[in-house]
Amino acid sequence: MRYKWFIGLMIVCMGVSLQAQDFQGKAIYQSKTQVNFDFGNRNIPEDRKKEMMERMKKANEKTFILNFNKTASIYKVEEKLEQPGERGGGRGPRFGAMAGNDGDLYKNIQDQKYLVKNELLGKIFLIDDELEALNWKMESESKQIGNYTAFKATAVKTIKRPNMSAIFRRPGRGEENDEEKKGEEFIIKEVEIVAWYTPEIPINQGPGLYWGLPGLILAVNDDVTTIVCSEITLNPSEKIEIKAPSKGKQVTRAEYDQISQEKMKEMRENFRNRGGRGGGRPN
Repeated sequence: MRYKWFIGLMIVCMGVSLQAQDFQGKAIYQSKTQVNFDFGNRNIPEDRKKEMMERMKKANEKTFILNFNKTASIYKVEEKLEQPGERGGGRGPRFGAMAGNDGDLYKNIQDQKYLVKNELLGKIFLIDDELEALNWKMESESKQIGNYTAFKATAVKTIKRPNMSAIFRRPGRGEENDEEKKGEEFIIKEVEIVAWYTPEIPINQGPGLYWGLPGLILAVNDDVTTIVCSEITLNPSEKIEIKAPSKGKQVTRAEYDQISQEKMKEMRENFRNRGGRGGGRPN
C-alpha cells in the first residue's frame, strides 16, 4: 500500500506545480520491433535472406519524439539523413505504414480523440478516431528509468498487425493459396501490455497510442515491440507547438484498415503473378 500512498502524494505535489504554469515537455523514445519473417518455400539464397532480414530489422528500429502539454501531444518519428551507400526506406511496403502507425500521431486526452497522418503507397490519409481506454492494472513493482522512479502497470490489448509474410510467401504445390482463402492479411490477437510510468510527471500521456496512467509512460512493450524513453526535457525555453495534422483523406481506423487490407491483397496478387521475382522487396 505504501507505493499507492507515494503515487498519490506525488500527483498532488506535481499537480499543484503543473497548474501553476503553462506546462509542456519533450520526451525522446527508442523503439525496436522484432522481425520474424517467414520466407516460406521461396528459393532464396541464405545471404540474400540475411540481407533482407537486416534491412527489415533496421527499418523497425526508430527514434520518436513526443511533445506534450497537460491535455495534448504530438508523437512523430525523428527524421534522419541516410548514410552514404544506404538505399531509401521508402522502397517496398513498411509494417508501420500498412498498420497506420508510421505517421505523425496527435492525441487529445481531454477529448479522448486521436489523429494520425499516414502515407500508404503514395497517398496521404488522416485517421480520425477515439482513443482506446485500456483497463490498466496497477502493479507494486517499481524501477528507476533515468532520473525518474517508474511504476509497473499491465493491460490486455487486442493487437491487429499486417501479415507481411502472407504477401511474400509463394504457395507451394497443393496449397492453392490457403492464405487468400483464410483472409490472413492481418494477424489479430490479444497480448499483454507492460508499461512503466512515473507519477513525477503526472500527465496521461505516453508513446504511440498509449495513455491513461497517472503519470507519463516512460517504457512500454507488447509481444514484439519495446519502447523506452531515453531523454526528457520539461518546460524548455522555446515554446513547443503541438498542432494536430490536417492534411490527407479523413478516414476512421476501421476504414483505413479496410483500405490497407485491399492494398495488401493487390500487392500479394501482383507479387505472385510475377512468380515471386523482382520488386516487392520488404523493408
